[in-house]
Amino acid sequence: MIFVFSYSIRLFPSLNHTLFKFYLIPLVMKFALSLLGLVAIAQSASAHYMFNTLVYGDKTSTAAVRQAQNNSPVKLVTSPDMRCNVDPHPATETVTVSANDTIGFKLSAAIFHQGPAAIYLGEAPGNVSDWDGSGARWFKIAEWGATFNPVNFTDIGLVELTTTIPANTTSGQYLVRAEQFGLHNPPAEYYVGCAQINIVNGGNGNPDKVSIPGHIDPNDPGVTANIYQYPPLENYTVPGPVVWRG
Repeated sequence: MIFVFSYSIRLFPSLNHTLFKFYLIPLVMKFALSLLGLVAIAQSASAHYMFNTLVYGDKTSTAAVRQAQNNSPVKLVTSPDMRCNVDPHPATETVTVSANDTIGFKLSAAIFHQGPAAIYLGEAPGNVSDWDGSGARWFKIAEWGATFNPVNFTDIGLVELTTTIPANTTSGQYLVRAEQFGLHNPPAEYYVGCAQINIVNGGNGNPDKVSIPGHIDPNDPGVTANIYQYPPLENYTVPGPVVWRG
């Protein structure tokens, strides 16, 4: 477009150059800024991700996952959507996995936003298919925190978050849940997902349990942290309960 304007000036030298300076050039700049805004929006959307594939033992399942409607994050840590995302689609199966086996999720895209991650188990009060995740029935079994100089989170760039089910976890039906915080643009945004599992060959562990929401204080320093501050962060604690390994 700038080329066309320049060509027009050469072709019609009698045209008022003030018109180009004060009208056409600002119009071009406005168009360019609008285009950059659209690109930024597209990049932001592409930087989102979902926990859409369950990893259990040496197998995977998408049917056991309560699939999210889209890859947009949850905005409020106090929302019930923190359990399994916003109105997720029902899972169509519950898979069986042994205590001490691998458990976790593959993501729809690599983790792009700096922030911590964690995996929780929620013990269903009955049939897990009928449970919405409410009540103090959740405990954390793994987390990914920060390193320093410079500040960096250990989950960044990962396409899979897995751990093992603690060997002393009691047998029964559970929701396994992953969460990851994006701290790049306060307030934090939250990526969460759930899947339905049946744990066998378990033990008799009795971890302290929390409710979700309620497991994280909105004013927790791990939620409000400015990862771009100067001087840089020198310590960081992943929000939520301590990890239980039995």
